[in-house]
Amino acid sequence: MRTTKIKIRSLFGISEQEISGKSVEITGPKGAGKTSVLDAIRYALTNSSKRDWVIRSGESEGEIIIETDTDLTIDRKARTEKADSILVRNGNDRVMKPETFLKTIITPLQLDPVAFTQMTRAEQNRAILDLIEFDWDLNWIREQFGEIPPGVDYSQNILQVLNEIQSDKGVYFTSRQDINRDIRNKQAFIEDIAKDIPDGYQAEKWRHYDLSARYSELMRIRDSNGKIERAKAFYDSYSNKLRGLQAERDIQLSAAKDGIERERSQLTAEIARLTAEIAALRDKLGALGDKLADKKAVIEADFEARKAKLDKDVGVAEEYMGREIQPTEQLQAEIEEAEAMIRHLNEYDRMTGMQRELEGLRADSEEYTRKIELARTLPGKILETAKLPVEGLTVENGIPLIHGLPISNRSDGELLELCVDISS
Repeated sequence: MRTTKIKIRSLFGISEQEISGKSVEITGPKGAGKTSVLDAIRYALTNSSKRDWVIRSGESEGEIIIETDTDLTIDRKARTEKADSILVRNGNDRVMKPETFLKTIITPLQLDPVAFTQMTRAEQNRAILDLIEFDWDLNWIREQFGEIPPGVDYSQNILQVLNEIQSDKGVYFTSRQDINRDIRNKQAFIEDIAKDIPDGYQAEKWRHYDLSARYSELMRIRDSNGKIERAKAFYDSYSNKLRGLQAERDIQLSAAKDGIERERSQLTAEIARLTAEIAALRDKLGALGDKLADKKAVIEADFEARKAKLDKDVGVAEEYMGREIQPTEQLQAEIEEAEAMIRHLNEYDRMTGMQRELEGLRADSEEYTRKIELARTLPGKILETAKLPVEGLTVENGIPLIHGLPISNRSDGELLELCVDISS
C-alpha cells in the first residue's frame, strides 16, 4: 500500500498543504514544518499526538486527508467547538469502526522507523514478527494441538507463541522429560521383577490352577494305593492266618480231649472206689459225650465266624488285588511346580500393571513429541502462506532472519532500510 495524496489544513501550525505523487521528499530549514507534516500524518493514523495544540492557532477546526493506491481514504477532523470526527472509506464502502480498522493496517514500526533502531534485540524481533500477516486465534491453536497449551504468552505473534510451545522450557518439553524419567524408572522396576519370573511364564494358567483339587486328587490316589498295598499284603498272609486259626482250633480240641480223658480216668477210678455211686457216675459219664459235642460245636462255630470274617476281609482285598498301583510322581511334580508358579503371580501382576502404565507413558511422551515437532514445523507452513512484511524473511527457533541473517547482525543504516522496505 502506497500513499498517493496527503492534504493538511490548519493542523500543527500548517495553514494548508497538499502533497501528491508516487515519491515524496520533505526538505527545508529548521522550523519549516517538516516535523509538523509527519506529526499530522501520525495524528491521522493514530488519533494521538505529543503536542498540546493540534489545531492551528486561531482556527476552530483542522483536517488531514490521506489517500492510497488501494482506494483507501482517511479524513480526520479536529475541532474546538464540537467533537472530533473521522471518516474512513475502503473503496466505496464506509468503514464502520475506523479506529479499530486503522490499528489493523498501521503499525508503530511504520510510523516511527527510527525508534526501531533503539529497541532491544527482543523488541526488534517481536516487532518484525508482529508484521507477519497470518489470521489465527485460540481456536486455531486448539485445532492444531487439541488443546490450548499452558504456560504460553498468547499476546505475542503466532511464531513466538509456537516457539514457546516447543521450547525446552515449555510445558510440553518438561512434561515429556518427566514422563521419560518415569518410563526409565518403571522399566528398571519391570526388569528387576522379570529376572525372578521364569521364562514363558503362563500367568493365566497358574492363576486358575485349582491347587486344592489337585491336592485332593493326590490324597485320593495315595489312599487308594495304600488300600491296594494293604490288600495284597493281607491276601498274601491269608493262608498263614487260616493255618493259625486251624491250629488254634486243633489245640483247643486236643485240650478238650485231654481234659475229658483226665476226667474219664478220674471218674473210672472213682467208680472203682465208689461203687455205691457208680450209677450216678455212669449217668454223668454218658452225658460227657453230649458235653464234648457242645464244646465242639461252640469251637467250630467260633472258627466258622472268624473264618467268615477272614474270608470277608480277603474279599475286600481281592477287590484291590487286580488293580495297578498308580504313579503319583508326575502329579506330585505338577503340584510342586504349580505351587512355585503361583508364588510368582503377585509380582507378575505388578510387573504387567507397570507395563500397561509404561505403554500409557510412552504414548503420552510420543504425543508430547508430536506436539513439539508440530510447533517446530508450523512456522515453516505459516511462512509459506502468510503475507510477509519483507522479502527473504524466515524464522528459526522464534528468531526472524532476513536472507539468513538475524536483525542483530545488521547496522543501524540497514535497519532503517529494512523499516523503509516494510513501510512501503
